[in-house]
Amino acid sequence: MTTEIGRPRDRGIGDAVLRATVELLAECSYADLSVDTIAARAGTSKPAIYRRWRTKAHLVHEAAFPDLGPDPADDDVAGEIARLCRGALAMYADPVVREAVPGLLHDLSAEPAMRRLIHDRLEAAARRQLAAQLADGVGEGAVRPSVDADTVMDAIAGAAWYAVCVRNVTDLDSAATSLADLVSAGVLSR
Repeated sequence: MTTEIGRPRDRGIGDAVLRATVELLAECSYADLSVDTIAARAGTSKPAIYRRWRTKAHLVHEAAFPDLGPDPADDDVAGEIARLCRGALAMYADPVVREAVPGLLHDLSAEPAMRRLIHDRLEAAARRQLAAQLADGVGEGAVRPSVDADTVMDAIAGAAWYAVCVRNVTDLDSAATSLADLVSAGVLSR
């Protein structure tokens, strides 16, 4: 049994800080967002924030990409690709994510630990799940043997980001269908 030293952390502070971060990202840019402003909006202090998150980037990452748990995979490879395409497009279309991503990408170059955190928290489980599904598909003859799950995930994420954040695509259903058709054509055996 472990005993915590000092006062227990108020769990409500963490929730208030995450809410404040999301609200502020909808109002200002990542560059203009400060821990001081977040603390003021959340009704707490900078030290309370830094006890929970090492950097602004860590905080913004958690606020923009809450841990919602894994979505159930589709049993069919083509269905799973379509599900991943819809999810990626919806994620990048979220105004908070759209504002957070450029700043987080900038911070990735300065902090390798942040890159690992993003990979582990957002992508690792999905990439392992897709790799297993593709390997099963290869064994069944439904998937081309040369297909790499990481490349598939990179293609989906990159295309979704570019479509929403650069080209400003708003018809997400149509974009998801087109992207899923394109990726499936490269993945599935003929």
